[in-house]
Amino acid sequence: MSRTTIPRLALRLNSRSSLPVPSRAIEPPCRTLPLLRSQCASHTIRSFSISPQFQKKSNKTNKYADSPPSTSKAGQISPTEEAYDVSGLEIAILRAIEKLTHELGQLRGGSRMNPEIIEELKVQLGTGKEGKETVRLGDIAQVVPRGRMLNIVCGEEDHIKSITSAIASSPHSLTPLTPESVNPLTIQVPLPPPTGETRRAAVESAIKASERADKLIQTARQEHNKRLRKYELNKDVLPDDLQKAKKRMEEVIKKGHTEVKRITDGAKKVLESQ
Repeated sequence: MSRTTIPRLALRLNSRSSLPVPSRAIEPPCRTLPLLRSQCASHTIRSFSISPQFQKKSNKTNKYADSPPSTSKAGQISPTEEAYDVSGLEIAILRAIEKLTHELGQLRGGSRMNPEIIEELKVQLGTGKEGKETVRLGDIAQVVPRGRMLNIVCGEEDHIKSITSAIASSPHSLTPLTPESVNPLTIQVPLPPPTGETRRAAVESAIKASERADKLIQTARQEHNKRLRKYELNKDVLPDDLQKAKKRMEEVIKKGHTEVKRITDGAKKVLESQ
């Protein structure tokens, strides 16, 4: 090789080595990648694993250590899940509230009356020879409120006398009028004007209905607490779970009493304003 060729080749190599090289091309291999992989794997297991970890069995005298998992068999509810379940308690409270609202709806503090009160009256049909039959007034007549008047629309003319007697003998101090010739099947019942005494009596009845609802809720609490006490005596549920289950029970009971008070206070305001 000639002397002129060597310098040119050297110059060419020097010019190539002097070119800027991107930093990524000369970075060493990522040594932290295995570590990151191990960390990510550990986080994934910790976040999504739902199976219980196997631990060494403790002393046999500790009954809680050998307690079964949350669901020991397919389709079978464990005592722990039953302790947390408050659906039965909520149903009992709902029934108490429904009974309360029904009783409050039957009260009348002024010139208004719930038609259901008249519809629930018992009417005796027939004579002594033919045999008397007791039926519900709402089954043989329709009650239509019109301001301070109730119109009782009878289905048959033969029922007018019996319906009139049932309304007059009711404890609501009502005096039915004789049907007019224009509407021979309609009995008009004027409602008495409101008085302070009727309002106070209605409010007292509302308070008593509220007390009955609270008592039903307390009875439901006692039944639920007996079940938790049974789990505690048999050591079927861990103490921490029992404590949480009792706390949940008390929260449900508190909400029930609060709802009873809210409904009763609203009914009392309506009764007092009539």
